[in-house]
Amino acid sequence: MKNFKSCALMLMFTLVLGVLAACGSSEGNSSEEVASGEGSKEVSGSISIDGSSTVFPIMENLTYMYNQENPDVNVSVNTSGSGGGFKKSTAGEIDLSNASRPIKEEEQAKAEENGIQLEPLELGYDGLSVVVSQQNDFVDELSVEQLKQIFLESSDVKKWSDLNPEWPEEEIKIFSPGHDSGTFDYFNEVILEEEPMKEGENTTLSEDDNVLVRGVKNDPYAIGFFGYAYYSENEDSLKALGISEGEKEAVKPNPETIQDGSYTPLSRPLYTYVNLNAYKEKSQVRDFVQYTLNNAGKAAEEVGYVALPEDKYQEQLKEAQNWAE
Repeated sequence: MKNFKSCALMLMFTLVLGVLAACGSSEGNSSEEVASGEGSKEVSGSISIDGSSTVFPIMENLTYMYNQENPDVNVSVNTSGSGGGFKKSTAGEIDLSNASRPIKEEEQAKAEENGIQLEPLELGYDGLSVVVSQQNDFVDELSVEQLKQIFLESSDVKKWSDLNPEWPEEEIKIFSPGHDSGTFDYFNEVILEEEPMKEGENTTLSEDDNVLVRGVKNDPYAIGFFGYAYYSENEDSLKALGISEGEKEAVKPNPETIQDGSYTPLSRPLYTYVNLNAYKEKSQVRDFVQYTLNNAGKAAEEVGYVALPEDKYQEQLKEAQNWAE
């Protein structure tokens, strides 16, 4: 009798557990939550990202960490430059478009023409870095005016000695991002004031910042510019120049001068633009955007950029949560 009672109690206990488990399963995975992709940690599908090579290190870091938690989501990240990314995002071809500059009016108009709404998210700060090789032992700083003389097509400066007679009588080799790059656009706007840049045999243009890094570090008479992360990764072979504007003292890029804005006029925010059509239709895109805003500051710092204040990320997160409505 005692054994029978024990078996009956065990059976009743098992049945109760089964009912509770079923209830818990029903509460945690309602049909509405599963259909929306929200409320469940299981996310799958694909996400396509393209655009700025400057923003690429941040996004590469984020996608790697995201895939550790969400292995069923296939995230592809390419680098066709800010302009190249906007060409695709304004046509609705990608989900997120990385950019090292704000979208242009004509790009915004193209998006609207195609029924595409793009919303910007700030990921971090960059200090566009003007660099020479560590082999260069004659220049440590330049003024904005000297940068114009080096890079402007209309300038007669071709050799370092043309800028300063005490400097070598050697041709200046220029390494610059290509015309689809937001970094090129930014430099062209704030330094060259929209005037044409030199091109020709002593100028190399590339959308791949690693090409620019290799070109500058291997030539003591070369000069180039790109995002701060690419400089910080190569400090052993590159030298970042201090930049002076007007009567101000020259300032070199570092996390403090970039965030407080004293590295002027070359400090700037970095963006990714979200295709709202994709955000509303794809649960994996919504999940990734939320993950991005919760982790972008850490990712920016890990790859050599500067994080935004935390409240800025949280403010953007609240805005993003309203986009699906």
